[in-house]
Amino acid sequence: MVKLSKAYKAMVQRVPGKAPLPLPEAVKLLKSFDNRKFEQTVEVAIRTGIDPRQADQIIRGSVVLPHGLGKTVRVVVFAKGDRVDEAKAAGADAVGGPELAEKIKGGWLDFDVCIAAPDMMGVVGPLGKVLGPRGLMPSPRAGTVTPDVGKAVKEYKAGKVEFRNDSGGNVHAPVGKIRFDDQKLIENIRTFIDFVASLKPAAVKGQYIRGVTIAATMSPGIRVSI
Repeated sequence: MVKLSKAYKAMVQRVPGKAPLPLPEAVKLLKSFDNRKFEQTVEVAIRTGIDPRQADQIIRGSVVLPHGLGKTVRVVVFAKGDRVDEAKAAGADAVGGPELAEKIKGGWLDFDVCIAAPDMMGVVGPLGKVLGPRGLMPSPRAGTVTPDVGKAVKEYKAGKVEFRNDSGGNVHAPVGKIRFDDQKLIENIRTFIDFVASLKPAAVKGQYIRGVTIAATMSPGIRVSI
């Protein structure tokens, strides 16, 4: 069993157990846990009523947070022709084709997002074994396989997050840094919750969103009323 520190135990004692708090109160309490030497990331976890074993109940998507993630997102793009200049103008950190694929095969993975134009998937496809396990493989559903590479780069640079339910039917994602002011965190969290709510699969019976919890990197979770 993991031994909890005195500081962590003190934080746990301030959380009202299983009683959910209104989002503004939950954010205010969470920000009071900013007592670490590094900048903590705030995450939101949503417990859903889906059956993750059913293909028609999978929840997956991406959303642009209004106030970003508070970090620099490194984006690489597979493109050719005019789209190369388009991607570079939008702020891509690296743009290329077969030579970029060879670099990645050689072990270079110094990026957070990989975007590909549709006509480059023949080059990107063989990278599945490298990019897939790291969640970096471009996907049309996530919006990372697109003819509009410039728009995609700008969105990810601005704070777009991807998500997919886990094997327990939970959906979670980073939504900013604990140093964000209260209102920015509230708006980011609400944007994420509302977007996931809009993705309710038609096959889901009963309650869809069953609980929401927010937490920082090294803090206990705080339940949020919805």
